[in-house]
Amino acid sequence: MDDFEDFFTANYEAVVQALRIAVGDAARAEEAAQEAFARAWARWRRVRAMDRPVAWVYVVALNVERKRWRRASELLVEPFEVACDPTEQAARDFDLRAAVKRLPERQRAAIALRYLADLPVADVARAMGCADGTVKATVHQALRSLRISLEDARED
Repeated sequence: MDDFEDFFTANYEAVVQALRIAVGDAARAEEAAQEAFARAWARWRRVRAMDRPVAWVYVVALNVERKRWRRASELLVEPFEVACDPTEQAARDFDLRAAVKRLPERQRAAIALRYLADLPVADVARAMGCADGTVKATVHQALRSLRISLEDARED
């Protein structure tokens, strides 16, 4: 099944990066991604026939993490990693990282899946276990909060 290896190699880092933003923890993001890819491997004949197999992986990974969220009595959020740049862009990246970190976990997940994973709204809705309209509203609220946070940071 060489095509699974190609699929894994082409998509693993992007899945982990999106999950890192959604989850707020690099180790948990890697665990969820690994579990999702392991499940994809076990069902590869069916998964590879899908229109967007990577969307299935995102859905499974987020469901794995959602089960952990339910079991945890308190969610501890650690900052996700952003490459440092010595220019002014680094300051903007830091402001954005801090603003995303302050979002509620549902908004953070919606932003990560919609924009980092580049999933269509329907796939994000499936991954989050909600309606398309809920995803649109959640993304809208998150973007509004980010705009306000970043404007406030610039004024300071």
